[in-house]
Amino acid sequence: MIRARISGFPGFEAVPWFALMAPAGTSPAIIDKLHRETVRVLALPDIRKKLNDLGLDVVGGSPAEFAAVIAREIPQWAKVIKGAGIKLSE
Repeated sequence: MIRARISGFPGFEAVPWFALMAPAGTSPAIIDKLHRETVRVLALPDIRKKLNDLGLDVVGGSPAEFAAVIAREIPQWAKVIKGAGIKLSE
């Protein structure tokens, strides 16, 4: 996962992130390979520098850690969506 560094407002935090995802049911072997290669590339000094220069922090955690981030954010954003009266339109 890569997080963007942004300035915010007191008492409010919204941290945008960028990550690779795969469809549900993707083979664990494929997930492991994608994770391993992504972490390898994100560790390259020139890649880290480019991302850092863009104001991005490389996290590169495990798939389980990223799933936990998503699970933690669902209630937060559900509250924002409900409070703002946002509805799905077709």
